Amino acid sequence: MPDLHRVCPLSELPEGEVRSVEVHDRVVAVFHHQGNYFAVDDFCPHQGASLSGGHVENGCVTCPWHAWRFHLADGAWADNPKLKIRCYGIVQKDGDLFLELSPPANTNPI
Repeated sequence: MPDLHRVCPLSELPEGEVRSVEVHDRVVAVFHHQGNYFAVDDFCPHQGASLSGGHVENGCVTCPWHAWRFHLADGAWADNPKLKIRCYGIVQKDGDLFLELSPPANTNPI
């Protein structure tokens, strides 16, 4: 059974917004982009900038420090898709948004 952590009510994360959530020893950025919810580790592996402070466009978040771009759907670095940041599952239940702490099997974290 996955470890679920409540993020917020769905109504508190409108389209185009992001929320940074601390869970155990992790900080995760949760995005609402193009009608979908995505969750990735909230740090850029380059120099540790918070990705929740980055710009989101066309399914990618851009690091606010040095413009590294990562695909929200699978965490792949746009310049080298073999390198990925960790992604997490999102569950919508009873009007709330939950973070699934077990990363999907297709993730190969940097």
